[in-house]
Amino acid sequence: MPNGWARADSPWVVPQPAVNSRRWLLSRDFAYVWWGQTVSQVGDGISKLALLWFVYAVTGSPLKTTVIGLLQTIPPIVLGPLIGVAVDRLPKKPLLIASDVSRAILIGLIPCWMSVESFTVERLYLLVFLHAVATALFGPALTATIPSIVAPAQYTAANALLQSTTSLGVIMGPALSGLGIAALSSQDVLCLNAVTYLVSALFFLRIRVAPPAATDQSQGVVRSTLSDLVEGIRFALFRQPTILFLTLTASLYTFATSAFTTLFPVFGRKLLDLGPVEVGYLWSALGVGLLAVSVALIWISEWSLERRIRVITAASAISGGCLLMLVWASNSYVAGALMCVIGGGLGTLTPIAWGVLQELSPPFMVGRALAVYSTGAMTAAIGGLTFFGWVTGEFGEPISLAGIGLVLFATAVVAATFSRWVRSDVAART
Repeated sequence: MPNGWARADSPWVVPQPAVNSRRWLLSRDFAYVWWGQTVSQVGDGISKLALLWFVYAVTGSPLKTTVIGLLQTIPPIVLGPLIGVAVDRLPKKPLLIASDVSRAILIGLIPCWMSVESFTVERLYLLVFLHAVATALFGPALTATIPSIVAPAQYTAANALLQSTTSLGVIMGPALSGLGIAALSSQDVLCLNAVTYLVSALFFLRIRVAPPAATDQSQGVVRSTLSDLVEGIRFALFRQPTILFLTLTASLYTFATSAFTTLFPVFGRKLLDLGPVEVGYLWSALGVGLLAVSVALIWISEWSLERRIRVITAASAISGGCLLMLVWASNSYVAGALMCVIGGGLGTLTPIAWGVLQELSPPFMVGRALAVYSTGAMTAAIGGLTFFGWVTGEFGEPISLAGIGLVLFATAVVAATFSRWVRSDVAART
């Protein structure tokens, strides 16, 4: 029996049909998506550091800095299930374009509205929250579009390539942002991101996406929406235990990683005594590792589920160890090397998990299955932000960073247990 195949009645087995095409960007439509996301993610990388540095510089509070991360995770939690239904029902191309245009308008208001004289944290929080609502719609719509534009055995590769755009943003964006903050101000460098969202929307105009499946409206909008929502929850939590276990693993993972990425400017400034330029370079080092692992993951699309989960196990353990070492990093060069490795570890889970989810879900169910997964992960993320923001304020940066590393070790233990269950179940069924 070929590697990656077992009897179809096993809930742990992901079928892997053969694909002959080795085109780098997989398909014409995916190429448009990739280039648009590359531009947009560089803009995001520029604005993310500027936004966090701006808040921390004004407030001097790690806890208030984490509020930015909290506001970015609340919409996926509260609106995630309904967004999943909308993504499955509505045309995805208009959703993607509308989300990008909305984000361009909202992120453009920040430097225009927030003058030094009239600045209030509350105004900034409002814009960040509205921006997060648009992003909460964009992410599932983009992920649910993948099955329409690439072949099934290319799902993990497509997700890895999309993550490579994130890593390019992490590499280029923070370094440009740090230089911009030092030369101008953190407000000024936010302007560019608005333009990049519009460029992304133009690329989406070129893609071709299959229309959504027709839905039964005889029950009425509210009742049919609730029926679709319940159907998606049952599918993800009961009919496909693989999705449930991936959600549990991802929840523990995001509990740690969301806190680390949000609080990193605080760690860099207080623990390593770095300025904005140096913090930007270290964040770029994180992106180098993220890019390297994104490229590597392109080649594991046809691996069995067990082997892919083992990759998650190893990556989580290595990242946890490097975070513990970062507490005692003696200089910026050592910290940069550790950040490269951490970036590789942090970039492993999401492309694999999304690829498996897309493979297991029928096209009309991808949005809702992803909503269940994302809601669990984002709920854990908001818990991690709150907890480690408090730990940083009360006990200091070294304790908080070490705690994040230990949670990633726990993620590795859970993933290893998951992998053993998969092996046992497949062996029993074959």
